Amino acid sequence: MNYTHPVKTIAVPVKGTDQLFPVTRIYCVGRNYVAHAQEMGFTGREPPFFFMKPADALVIVADGEVGQMHYPSLTKDFHHEIELVACIGTGGKNIKAADAMKHIYGYAVGLDMTRRDLQGEQKKLGRPWCIGKGFDESAPISHIVPANKVGDIVNADINLTVNGKVTQTSNLKLLIWNMAETIEHLSAAWQLQAGDLIYTGTPEGVAAVVRGDVLVGSVAGVGELKIKVI
Repeated sequence: MNYTHPVKTIAVPVKGTDQLFPVTRIYCVGRNYVAHAQEMGFTGREPPFFFMKPADALVIVADGEVGQMHYPSLTKDFHHEIELVACIGTGGKNIKAADAMKHIYGYAVGLDMTRRDLQGEQKKLGRPWCIGKGFDESAPISHIVPANKVGDIVNADINLTVNGKVTQTSNLKLLIWNMAETIEHLSAAWQLQAGDLIYTGTPEGVAAVVRGDVLVGSVAGVGELKIKVI
């Protein structure tokens, strides 16, 4: 029996243009702010480590609109994590930090949504986090802004409100491993490709959300991401 199915391309719009950014893979950096690492029970600095989400976990939210994501199954502890997303325009292997920023096409605002209770169970058992991190609709994202239109991204403020109350607030200068260093480490382990997204880590203040909550994440110079849990 022959089986065929149409190839589905996941692509994120580029803000202010009619262009699309086809997505290859999604990498996420774990515990990349000192205060967040400490709130999760760790020392605050460790070698960088990564996990992945499937491309179809993206929930793409247009500028000025409020997107929707479903409260996922199996969890009673659904957490938000606001992050800057770096979008790779030129791939490569063993990219040096000094050259890394020129590989970034643009930036977006992202949420690394987490089934925290399921993730915690897997940690205790020494098992992979996939069920806690890589589930459906776990990676909301805004439209992409080209890097040359962003300004001083290295020192940009990053914030998240839930129902109008600030829950996460920090600055990208506080990343343990900055974007250039992250790309150097990632490209030593994988050959980065055009279309890869890197969720660069979340600051402290992660917390649970419930159905009906409205999340508004922002990164200065990049924009906002608004989404409601349904």
